[in-house]
This record gives sequence, C-alpha cells and structure tokens, in this order.
Amino acid sequence: MGSSSKMNSKKDNGQKNANGGDLSRSALRRQREREYRFQSILKSAETLFAKEGYHKTSMEKIADMSEMSVGALYFYFKNKEDLLIQLIDEIGYMVRSTLGSAFKRYGSTLEGFKQAGYAFFEEFCMNHPEKVAILLRESVGNGPEVEKHRKDMSDKVTHDVKAALIRVSENQGFRFKTRFSAEVITVSILGIYERVAYHYMFWEDMSEDLKPIGRDAVDFIVGGIENLFTENACI
Repeated sequence: MGSSSKMNSKKDNGQKNANGGDLSRSALRRQREREYRFQSILKSAETLFAKEGYHKTSMEKIADMSEMSVGALYFYFKNKEDLLIQLIDEIGYMVRSTLGSAFKRYGSTLEGFKQAGYAFFEEFCMNHPEKVAILLRESVGNGPEVEKHRKDMSDKVTHDVKAALIRVSENQGFRFKTRFSAEVITVSILGIYERVAYHYMFWEDMSEDLKPIGRDAVDFIVGGIENLFTENACI
C-alpha cells in the first residue's frame, strides 16, 4: 500500500551487479552509505520545513544539517521541490499504513474503523508532529507537481477509508442511499480529522491534549455512523 521511496527502489534493484552477480562487500557498503545519506537528507529537510517553513528553507541549510556539500545534495535530489514530493509520498504511505493496520486488527468492524481514527491522532499526529506539519501545512500551494502528489496521496487515503467504510456497512447490513454516499461520508470524515489536527496542533498549540481531543472527534463521527446504521439498516 502506497509508493516506495526512490532509494528503496534503488536498493531493490541494486543487490545484483550489471552481470547479474551478487554485489561485492565494498559495493554493498557504498550502497548502505548512499541509503544513509538519502535518509539523512530527507530527515533534515523534514525538520527544517516543519520548523522554518518550506519557502524559508534553502538547499544550503539542508546540506549543512545533513553534514554534506550542496553538490552532494543535488546528487540525490534535483531541487527542493523534489525533496518535498518525496516527503509527501513517504508520509502518505505512513498514514495509510497506520490507519490500515489499526483497522485490520479489529476486522471489518465499526470498532476497527474507530481504532483507525484513534491511531491517526495518537500514533501518527502525536508521534510525528513534523510530518503532520509537512502534510497539512508546508505541502500546500507549492506548484503543480507538488499538488499532483498531494492529490495522489489524498486519493489513495480516500480510497482506503471508503473501502473500509463499505466493508463495515456490509457487515452491518446497511446499504448507502446513493452511489456517492460512501465517498461523501469518507471525504467529510477526512476533512474533520484534518481540521481537528491542524486546529489543535498549529493554531491552538494544544498537541499535548490531542489524545482526548482526537477521541472526541472520532467518537462524534462513529456515533453518527452507528446511528445511521441503526436507523437505516437493510434499507
């Protein structure tokens, strides 16, 4: 689920040499070093984008935090936009994995849907505030290519949540009113989660209280879904 990173792709394809044989120890060491530098650059960019803002962060600052030259930085990423895109892809994958794992632990049930919501706030938002800043704040309004990746990530998350909601509804014996209902409900849920996270993490600076806040948001949504199932089951 989700797209693999560029460096992971290189790793998968780099275990063999050009002739199909195993890589030497020195080649494997160089590959590990490249992977380490790649991740170090990403982590530095994530930290600086979240702390100082995407537009105020220069490639020079990222290189300095990564303890490498600017030239070396451009070996791994063609520009700052390329870095942001890679972060969006990897963060999107993490969100999908976090929600998906929580949902699957409880099967295709409403409890699983609830636990996935809790996981978004408690496992993702509370443990990875810098990633939340990249996803909800710094990735917005930064050109068509970045927006394309944001939309692709959003479409995948929407598809995941919609599919989960459909499985839950089938288990509850519920049919949606129209063919658009499941998607409209999904988009509404994700919009609420995003707004709650942004409001309390950045506008109100109440990250330490995000667990009860997030649970209130999730319980409000799941309560509405439960009511919908109860009143409209088997229509």
